[in-house]
Amino acid sequence: MSFSTLGLSEPLLKAVADEGYSTPSPIQAQAIPAVLEGRDVMAAAQTGTGKTAGFTLPLLHGLSKGQPAKANQVRALVLTPTRELAAQVAESVETYGKYLNLRSAVVFGGVKINPQMMRLRKGVDILIATPGRLLDLYQQNAMSFQKLEVLILDEADRMLDMGFIHDIRRVLKALPNKRQNLMFSATFSEDIRDLAKTIVSNPVEISVTPRNSTAVSVTQWIHPVDKNQKRHLLVELINQHKWEQVLVFSRTKRGANRLAEFLEKKDIQAAAIHGNKSQGARTRALSEFKSGALRVLVATDIAARGLDIEQLPQVVNLDLPEVAQDYVHRIGRTGRAGATGQAISLVSADEAQLLRDIERLIQTLLPRKLVEGYEPENKLPEFALRPPAKPKKPKKPKPPQAASDKGPAENDRKRRPNNAQSPKRRRSNNRNNPKSARPPRAQ
Repeated sequence: MSFSTLGLSEPLLKAVADEGYSTPSPIQAQAIPAVLEGRDVMAAAQTGTGKTAGFTLPLLHGLSKGQPAKANQVRALVLTPTRELAAQVAESVETYGKYLNLRSAVVFGGVKINPQMMRLRKGVDILIATPGRLLDLYQQNAMSFQKLEVLILDEADRMLDMGFIHDIRRVLKALPNKRQNLMFSATFSEDIRDLAKTIVSNPVEISVTPRNSTAVSVTQWIHPVDKNQKRHLLVELINQHKWEQVLVFSRTKRGANRLAEFLEKKDIQAAAIHGNKSQGARTRALSEFKSGALRVLVATDIAARGLDIEQLPQVVNLDLPEVAQDYVHRIGRTGRAGATGQAISLVSADEAQLLRDIERLIQTLLPRKLVEGYEPENKLPEFALRPPAKPKKPKKPKPPQAASDKGPAENDRKRRPNNAQSPKRRRSNNRNNPKSARPPRAQ
């Protein structure tokens, strides 16, 4: 199969050829025809398999057939959970749409809002946004969704989790009911799938790989180590293996800052990116990492969604993520587009349950490799692989109890013997007539 057999227009095929692509990936081969048919789509595939082009190409094709957006109008909305992912999608739209007369814009927080408002005044065919900044702009009447045709949730599982669901519901209220809905992600939990189905209508469900699976091109293993030795072991691994480009994940922003400072003191060029960093600092650190000026980029999970770094050889989990699905997204930063990669996790005994959840999710026991001189004093327990937890079935409601027309109070009286008095009444009688409380005198 080639892109030319999918029904895409000549300008799009030319842009695809310019990028050196001729054969669509499995997710693209299945998603593009479904989107072109106007169907709602829920698509799951591993990271690095071309999901972005899977919705960008048919979106551009469909919009190019209609009337351009007028002032303040938005024809298609792409929502992403992070600024980095929004920028990546915007770059993809520009790359594949360069031969089309369509306008696009990307908006997210951390930068001035006025230039974004000015761009929206002219109207855009495709708007890529993070939920918070989108709502800010909408409340200032910077855009109108009356002519919206398509809604896309990229990394839909994160978009619909508890951190974003309230913003998403506010956005949905502003959109027209008649629209095409597309959801793309690497992972779909059962809860998220159920919630997603309340948004889409009769969707085409596409899953080209087992849900929550990791790419076979990524070699994974763990190094058991005590918590206080993790940073030192990381330095040992970088120097021993001569790693020149490694993405390291930290669970907290403070931990990311501390690790970057520690590595700098060890003469290893490093920088941290996380939600407290300005957008300028995040963009600069990512650019320097891609160019090779930085050997190590330390990130929190904001970078697990949206970082697209060609030929990234190593990903290291200094801390395991609290949510098992985030492990899949983290290690998906390497081994992209058919390349090979390595994913190494430094695991201490206090993370045993997190490791167990990850192995159960991906249905793989990760190999353990001890590093000489860093053998842990607190042993990491061994686990047996269990099947993933099945979603709990909702409890059946209890049947209502039968009650007479006279109500529950009357029913209670009926169940009481005829000669019985309520405790309150009995106490009242005894108080008013003390003699009645005494037992009868023996005859």
